[in-house]
Amino acid sequence: MTDAVSARIAELGLTLPEPAAPVAAYVPTVEANGLLHVSGQVSFVDGKLLKGRLGEDVTLEQGVLAAQGCGLMILAQVKAALGGSFDRVERIVKLGAFVNSVPDFTDQPKVANGASELMVAVFGEAGRHARSAVGVPTLPLGVAVEIDAVVAVRPA
Repeated sequence: MTDAVSARIAELGLTLPEPAAPVAAYVPTVEANGLLHVSGQVSFVDGKLLKGRLGEDVTLEQGVLAAQGCGLMILAQVKAALGGSFDRVERIVKLGAFVNSVPDFTDQPKVANGASELMVAVFGEAGRHARSAVGVPTLPLGVAVEIDAVVAVRPA
């Protein structure tokens, strides 16, 4: 699957970033019982943190791009955790999206679609996943979006 996944990412005109180092006391990924748990990845867009709150100083369109940036970082973390390859990925199981938003902002699902649609575009049917999209009053580093993931993987 690795060549197909990497080729698909390139076809989409996207580039995986370098996997971000943890900013606190946690690890980027943990593999257990056939699942790779990916810690929350924050909204990098064009190599910079996209900060702010949806419904205040971040537009819906910017939020969708922020979520896509989180999705790209999730993919970078998955690839790094699996030895530089997507070969072991069976499917994306779940994404959890946290959207820094004002109390009356209700388009968190639309924001999260930035990452969800990326997973389907990259993995096809194996990219379809369960998901939550939650509005929160603040996120680490003041970012607009943070997304974590659970990925089913084949044994090494």
